[in-house]
Amino acid sequence: MIPYGRQHITADDEAAVLAVLRSDCITQGPAVPRFEQALAARVGAAHGVAVCNATAGLHIACLALGLGPGDRLWTSPNTFVASANCGLSCGATVDFVDIDPLSLNISVPALAAKLQAAEASGTLPKVVVPVHFAGQSCDMQAIHALARRYGFRIIEDASHAVGGSYLGQPVGNCRFSDLTVFSFHPVKIITTAEGGMVMTNDATLAARLARLRSHGITRDPACMDTVPEGPWVYEQVELGLNYRLTDLQAALGWSQLAQLDQSVARRHQIARHYDSALAGLPLVTPWQSPDAQSALHLYPVQVDPARSPLNRRQLFDGLRSAGIGVNVHYIPVHTQPHYRRLGFAPGQFPAAEAYYAQALSLPMFPTLTNAQQGAVIAALRQLLR
Repeated sequence: MIPYGRQHITADDEAAVLAVLRSDCITQGPAVPRFEQALAARVGAAHGVAVCNATAGLHIACLALGLGPGDRLWTSPNTFVASANCGLSCGATVDFVDIDPLSLNISVPALAAKLQAAEASGTLPKVVVPVHFAGQSCDMQAIHALARRYGFRIIEDASHAVGGSYLGQPVGNCRFSDLTVFSFHPVKIITTAEGGMVMTNDATLAARLARLRSHGITRDPACMDTVPEGPWVYEQVELGLNYRLTDLQAALGWSQLAQLDQSVARRHQIARHYDSALAGLPLVTPWQSPDAQSALHLYPVQVDPARSPLNRRQLFDGLRSAGIGVNVHYIPVHTQPHYRRLGFAPGQFPAAEAYYAQALSLPMFPTLTNAQQGAVIAALRQLLR
């Protein structure tokens, strides 16, 4: 089975992890700040705070911004559930903004219209979470302009987008946001097995993120309520969690950064071949923004129901039977049972639902061979002839 995505681990990666295993610190040691500093420098952010996964990163990003009961968080329905769950986990109310059918990201006109209506009704969001679906950056400059007008904070869910760029600068530099969250799951651009990182240019937010990922505890005398009796003293100054990344994982992530540019370049090579080879088939291939370079975490196509002899389910089953591990990203969050119980229903966000109904993610990872990609293309041609 050719998977839709997979990790690529090099001998250098193995050596980096082994070096930590042989060291005195396999967690809470120097490998974590080394990784944080390296990625922050790579994307042009002032601070990086490593966490155990991107879901944890989204959660403490919301907490750091003070999101809580009585507040509202808006995000895209075309995403994994974590982009919305982070708001619910803080006690906030969650809502969605439909997507643009071309970019598959949050629609700026839809966001603007919803904000205007919310201002009139006194229901503006405190936080908006734009999701860079498949690695393609949202129109962050336009979203930032709306944030200045309506007063909300921005958390970029860039789980798919490390290595991507927007307006010629790396995704993650937080030029148009308060915080950006990356994921390092094995199918992402770089991996720490499980892991994530929150980027910010705000030193106060960075300090709070670091505290929240470690039980809300501080050893900084300046942040304590009392003068410490000795150097062993720590204080829990707020309710936090254990969202720490281990040094083993950080060493792997730090090593993987060396192949980031090569990985993204190879993904673009694969995408260009898909674009040309699939041009005559009844499929809609991914749109590329002229203002951004996608990290191409995914290569999602859509079945054209007006031209295709097969529907999405038939094509999915046919490809799986041929040993092609296609997948579907994503089931719109508002249609999940938990969100239906909160009052959401199918039909509320038609663009996201229309995309989902026809979507398939084809194999996309740097070590996908030409022969494997040829097999994917041949299977598609055979099934859609």
